[in-house]
Amino acid sequence: MALPTFEKKRLIGLIAILSFGVTALFAVLLPEILGPLIPATFILGFFILIPLVVLLGDDFPLVGAEVPAEQSISAAEDDPLATLRERYATGEIGEEEFERKLDRLLETEELAGRVEDGPNRERERERDIEFE
Repeated sequence: MALPTFEKKRLIGLIAILSFGVTALFAVLLPEILGPLIPATFILGFFILIPLVVLLGDDFPLVGAEVPAEQSISAAEDDPLATLRERYATGEIGEEEFERKLDRLLETEELAGRVEDGPNRERERERDIEFE
């Protein structure tokens, strides 16, 4: 079973929250029994694990490769047509549903194009009239 991987920032936050939470639990619930573990838990989390994650970065086993913010949104999410084609190719949707969604998607894109170009076309017409 493979270990889960996290972004470095998320793993640091997770370690910080867990270290603080476990330390607080030890201090509140069982201070007599777990008394010596209270400072050890805090030190282990904040002064050993977090610097290890920061220094080792992607080499730390639980840290996955960081994706730049621009690339965090996949190309499939940017292009609904590519997503639709991929779903059809993998067999998630049938041919009839693919055709129906494709028609709806193309209609939506045409309407969006008209809305975006609408005011610009009017301005161009006004400029043409002024130049004549």
